[in-house]
Amino acid sequence: MKCDFHTHTVFSDGLVWPNIRAQEAWEEGLDAMALTEHIEYHPHKDYVEVNHNRSHELIENLSKRNNVLLIKGTEITRQTPPGHFNAIFIGDASSYIEDNVSEKDWKAVMKAADQNAFIFWNHPGWKPNIEGSYEWLPFLEDLRKKNALHGIEVINGFGFHMKALDWCVDKGLTVMGTSDIHNLVGHDYDRSRKYVHRTMTLVMAKERTPESIREALDAGRTVAWASKYLAGKEENVKNLFNACVKLMPSHYSQEKNGVRTNFYEIQNKSDLYFELELTSGKGTQKITLYPMSSQLLSAEAGQQSLSYDVTNAYVRSDKFLNISFSL
Repeated sequence: MKCDFHTHTVFSDGLVWPNIRAQEAWEEGLDAMALTEHIEYHPHKDYVEVNHNRSHELIENLSKRNNVLLIKGTEITRQTPPGHFNAIFIGDASSYIEDNVSEKDWKAVMKAADQNAFIFWNHPGWKPNIEGSYEWLPFLEDLRKKNALHGIEVINGFGFHMKALDWCVDKGLTVMGTSDIHNLVGHDYDRSRKYVHRTMTLVMAKERTPESIREALDAGRTVAWASKYLAGKEENVKNLFNACVKLMPSHYSQEKNGVRTNFYEIQNKSDLYFELELTSGKGTQKITLYPMSSQLLSAEAGQQSLSYDVTNAYVRSDKFLNISFSL
């Protein structure tokens, strides 16, 4: 399921009315979204009421009509460090803490935890000039141990925070990808260009329901998707690749200078883009799989398999997904 759980409207520091977010989500084929207004920051307060529930309320019926699952959320906007946290699957947000003094950081996040929210740390590398902004601090570890931190934004908009991917893998946290959109999506993303779309989370939910989304998030079955790039835990990225790509049986063979070569068709039946580079075996060195396309692959006969790195799919900051095709 295609999900964006970090968006803003004029009810915090966004530049559009909530109904625009609902229409964009429908036009772009999202399955689920959340409006996550800042609790502590309201630059439009002289013109738009400060109401931490209102933007969600305004598009509840529209989202139902559009068949987009609307998940209630907010952004807990503390000073950096520790930074910002999104909470989704929340209840009434009217009692959330607007005062962002550091002494109230813990209580501010625990407000969401007390509502059994799914909480993730936002854009950890967004202010690298501030000491501690891109480090795993005791505050974060304490939240994790209290089951009050469940994921990290590995990709936020156009920013890929690679250390965050390693933290998710090592600490059992869920990989998230979001747009953090403030302006029109069409303003920030030139969707007339190939492979350009808002950053999102691919959630491997068992059913198209909020409950199933929550179960998948809690289980960590996600992949962050930003245009051509994918990031996630190895098992999830591999499962996604295998669901999209299929190597067909050899359809032709030829022999030249005593070497027999078999030819195969490799099919990509998805909207995703994959770049493959051979790492083991004798066969086609590089393959680009465009969305909903097929390519030819050749391999020397007598081999059991070929292995490839998928060079646009990260499973750690320094490691691509490696896949093997049985021949």
